[in-house]
Amino acid sequence: MRHEAKQIEEAYELARNLYGQWGVDTEEALSRLESVRISLHCWQGDDVSGFERASDQLTGGIQVTGNYPGRARNADELRADLEMALSLIPGKHRVNLHAIYAETGGARVDRNELQPEHFQRWVDWAAQQGLGLDFNPTFFSHPMSDDGFTLSHPDEGVRRFWIEHGKACRRIAAHFGKQLGTPAVDNIWIPDGYKDNPVDRFGPRKRLVQALDDILSEKLPPEHCVDAVEGKLFGIGSESYVVGSHEFYMGYAISRGIVLCLDVGHFHPTETVSSKISAVLAFAPKLLLHVSRPVRWDSDHVVIVDDELQAIMHELVRGEALNRTYLALDYFDASINRVAAWVIGSRSTLRALLCAMLEPTDTLRQYELDKDYTSRLALLEEFKAYPHSAVWDYYCFRQGVPVREQWMPEVRRYEQEVLSRRAM
Repeated sequence: MRHEAKQIEEAYELARNLYGQWGVDTEEALSRLESVRISLHCWQGDDVSGFERASDQLTGGIQVTGNYPGRARNADELRADLEMALSLIPGKHRVNLHAIYAETGGARVDRNELQPEHFQRWVDWAAQQGLGLDFNPTFFSHPMSDDGFTLSHPDEGVRRFWIEHGKACRRIAAHFGKQLGTPAVDNIWIPDGYKDNPVDRFGPRKRLVQALDDILSEKLPPEHCVDAVEGKLFGIGSESYVVGSHEFYMGYAISRGIVLCLDVGHFHPTETVSSKISAVLAFAPKLLLHVSRPVRWDSDHVVIVDDELQAIMHELVRGEALNRTYLALDYFDASINRVAAWVIGSRSTLRALLCAMLEPTDTLRQYELDKDYTSRLALLEEFKAYPHSAVWDYYCFRQGVPVREQWMPEVRRYEQEVLSRRAM
């Protein structure tokens, strides 16, 4: 182990000197990376099942594929799995909850009646672990959403139920922020839409505006609760028309001064979120990114270091936008070990971000201003082969988590000792 540590440190020193020749301070980059908080999505651990059992199936145009053994069956198992994943990810991070992960002690509590007390065990656990919490109302997998409409529903009674749910969730998020000393992002996404072409596209959107305004009417301390809205291109059962589209929510977020969420999988396959970041942040105060991997549109595959993830991180770093962006993961793969899915996605996101931080951005920007596009392209290509992996290995080593693939035996051990017993 001592020999391996020496190799890691020596490789880092070589990399540090090499980057230093271009004015890149690797220590500064590692310090910046250490301050980044990624919000891990709890629903990866149990296939978006939740604990209320209000519906026998996952609805809202969402699907989880696979049947890998060991799915978390209750909150204690889910928290244990999250702890295991977080122990293998460098840095301090957050956990993102949906409303269906309430713990009601077996009592029947409908979503419009949820209270902070139904999440107190999550708050106590997060405080013990030194984590922040984020939150999401759950506008799917419920009898009141069976026809595909919630906040834009033409029936006032149905609409009122979901408005009250949205209000309850904001109060819960504010409770998280107050108790944990770090603001909780409360992100609204709804599945509302039509399978075929509607006659009236205006009506549902007018109702959605009014419903959102009603939900946001209660003033909550911004240091406790941060409001966000998330659009989508289409869903299963809403292929032709989605009420809460990207354009709708971009206008709404900017006009109301709240956060816009961009989900990497919620656009046309030829669109890229990386190209939208600078446009949105020219007008929006802050941005929430749901980092996913859309293999075929919104397929929610585990995040890997692909071209789009790297482009997103470069945009955030080059535009000095990290302090204006909330980073959260959003995918659910039940075909592989679910704990490993968290670890792979989180480490990939952080590694891509570090690679962006190790770029000589000032030099490249000057080349661009000088119209020296030859040097810009040449240096961008050469830096792809620079030893960022040596810096990443050193960061993991310094953070006390496994270096490279050494985390894999830990997950396998946990699978054998814990996850496999759930399948018996």
